[in-house]
Amino acid sequence: MTVRVRFFARFRELLGTDIMVNAREGIVLSELVKEVASRNQDGYQAIFDDQGVFREFVILMQNGKRIETSAAGTTLVKDGDEIAVFPPVAGG
Repeated sequence: MTVRVRFFARFRELLGTDIMVNAREGIVLSELVKEVASRNQDGYQAIFDDQGVFREFVILMQNGKRIETSAAGTTLVKDGDEIAVFPPVAGG
């Protein structure tokens, strides 16, 4: 199945954006992001801590809907999904 993964801001600098992934059936959101982020060690470390847990400030979205990082380990990814990964948002 084909899934689009988009990284933003600092994550985009490290990992790129608009990445098309051929994901396996039954993959959950956290595993998908780990697989894509593992292509760049600095990118992986920006998103995950030493235990492989999402850093507390990471924002995940699946098809425009916010997904809590605590639910990413049980959230199934489906064909055609768009996954977005954001660092903390600040404005001014």
